[in-house]
Amino acid sequence: MTSPHDTVSVRYMVDDVQAAVDFYTGHLGFRPLDRSAEGDVSITDGAYNVTIFRHRPELKELNMETGLHHIGIAVDSIAEIQARYRKFNPRGVIVREAGDLQHGEARIYDPECHPITLSERNFGIDAPKANFPRIAHFAFGALDPSALYDFYAAVFGFRELLVAHAEAAKRSGYKNRHVGDGATNLALQAFYNDREGHEARHGIAHMGLVVKDARALADSVKSVATFAHRPDSRVQSEIRMRDPEGNGCDLSSRGWEVDIEKWARADVA
Repeated sequence: MTSPHDTVSVRYMVDDVQAAVDFYTGHLGFRPLDRSAEGDVSITDGAYNVTIFRHRPELKELNMETGLHHIGIAVDSIAEIQARYRKFNPRGVIVREAGDLQHGEARIYDPECHPITLSERNFGIDAPKANFPRIAHFAFGALDPSALYDFYAAVFGFRELLVAHAEAAKRSGYKNRHVGDGATNLALQAFYNDREGHEARHGIAHMGLVVKDARALADSVKSVATFAHRPDSRVQSEIRMRDPEGNGCDLSSRGWEVDIEKWARADVA
């Protein structure tokens, strides 16, 4: 098994950068990191670099849909990851990136063509802190969750997580897979899924924040965000929040399973 690496970056594309920045910094306690000449802004929850790109044709992404776009993973050696990637997919595409706070130094693509940016510099986060709210979860909508599982396990050494989904996995036809890197939970969910509360979005469907009190946080930002309670069957989140751009963000006081026998919770930080 390869050694795990840390998911420490997420990229948005939005129509109104300042509105998104104001929401996350003004209401959730994220702090500014940097602003580019093009108007893209990087902020942080203390552990993640969250870069908010101004939606524009010049970005030339394969997927130009606004919203949560792709994740970034901090690695010890990009060359080593590229070698594992080539072993997994000999024809896999590798693209150089600028290496500034809005980008990693390189990017690769998962089996469903979603980019993953790579950085040996931890995306500018020098000393990660366990502030709250903090990012601890992403859910991907996938045509083949097992193919994504194979990718994250082989290329990055992420480990399969079973505890929180043991009961769901007993259901006939359950296809979801779940992996963790020790700090972040990645739920790889079947896009075609009729489970209550499922959001059919290809790629990143939503992210999740560990919070000390999900209901209190929701009440504190109800003037600028919308909310819905998650189904009782969901064991790792209580409230689905939507930011001013409509992006889904789960709020959880229960926390998320992020590694074997390890959970990210506010009371065990």
